[in-house]
Amino acid sequence: MEVADRPTSTPMSQTVYNEIGGQAAVEAVVDDFYDRVLSDDQLVHFFDDQDMAELRAHQVQFISAVAGGPVDYTGDDMREAHEHLDISESDFAAVAEHLEAALRANGVDDDNVEAILSEVAALKAPVLGQ
Repeated sequence: MEVADRPTSTPMSQTVYNEIGGQAAVEAVVDDFYDRVLSDDQLVHFFDDQDMAELRAHQVQFISAVAGGPVDYTGDDMREAHEHLDISESDFAAVAEHLEAALRANGVDDDNVEAILSEVAALKAPVLGQ
């Protein structure tokens, strides 16, 4: 597995995680993010028959890890987790837009939004199966 396929707690300093408000803030962002994604007709079908509590927990762990929080992401690597979904560039972009909106709506400042989105963008190829 390539390092880029699996986020760890090392991409950013823990300062970003702390600056955005730690676990409580990440949980609020993830809740907002999934509310947006599940309201999007383009994306909602990806979540049919999914355990949303489990997905939310994995997303909290993922965002915490890419923000430099005190956790390591222990979910499947990005390629394995998404290979059966046939995600398009447009789908990936829509998810990124919803994440950006959720981060901004929950008070994350521009620099930290950009830092988190940069880490997510680095996972585009594995998520798209490239």
